[in-house]
Amino acid sequence: MKLIKRLIYGFLLLLVALVVFLAGSVLVDFALGGDRLESLANTIIPGVNDGPDVLAYVAKPDGEGPFPTVIMIHEFFGLNESIIGKAKGLAEEGYYVVAPDTFRGSTTAWIPRAIYQVISTPPERVNADLDSVYAWLESRPDVDASRVAIAGFCYGGRASLLYSLHNNRLAATVVFYGSPETDPQVLKNLPGPVLGIFGGADQSISVEEVNAFEEGLQVAGVPHEITIYDGQPHAFVTDIESIRAGGAQGEAWAQMLAFLSENLKNGTSARSGEAISYNAVFPWRYYAMLVYEHAFGTASHMH
Repeated sequence: MKLIKRLIYGFLLLLVALVVFLAGSVLVDFALGGDRLESLANTIIPGVNDGPDVLAYVAKPDGEGPFPTVIMIHEFFGLNESIIGKAKGLAEEGYYVVAPDTFRGSTTAWIPRAIYQVISTPPERVNADLDSVYAWLESRPDVDASRVAIAGFCYGGRASLLYSLHNNRLAATVVFYGSPETDPQVLKNLPGPVLGIFGGADQSISVEEVNAFEEGLQVAGVPHEITIYDGQPHAFVTDIESIRAGGAQGEAWAQMLAFLSENLKNGTSARSGEAISYNAVFPWRYYAMLVYEHAFGTASHMH
């Protein structure tokens, strides 16, 4: 009996020690990286409705515009060099790209802090900041406000989907392996076509869930293109250099370019959705499996 008690106490002590270590590591990472975003962002977007200003990286194409525009949402690590590279690459294709910081000053390469960033950032706050971004885009003469799409990766994929349910003026939505919604009654409010790109070996989003997403879009009558790349893990589209090297990353990027060309660059899509007040359920399983994938090497670490 004493041995069992010792084992239980030992386990509890280890658990407490782990929690203290993780909490401490988040604080240390925050202290060491307080100025990371200032060196990455190149634009301050004024807040609307008494909201705070939004830091962002803006990549502009050559020419005078007005340009079709993409709001590009980062992964759960936050705004970083990977997203900036993708924004630059998309701008070279003729799109005005704005990549906002949706974590209000926080970015990291440390997974515990990345999870904390997501948990401590409610979708309503993200939508409010993206409203500031959208209002700023509408005011710019070099932006065609009738041709604004949103695209995101991982956390950003889900954030893109949720913002499209919030803002019915968007022309299209691109979801790279973001936790999807599957209810047709929710999805029917999406304002434009949807492109969904997923990995067949992604343990955080099952093939069954992707199929349910596609079926939900079909039932809702939302134009869509959903592709599962066989054998690819979560976050398999890593950086612009790897994209240009080809393979599955290059194919997925080319698929997005074709989708944007059809639904954004060469005309606006028909809007049919309505903005809704939607309280999204936090996808706990998705993020738990995401941590597992990163910890054991089945997801890409090149966010």
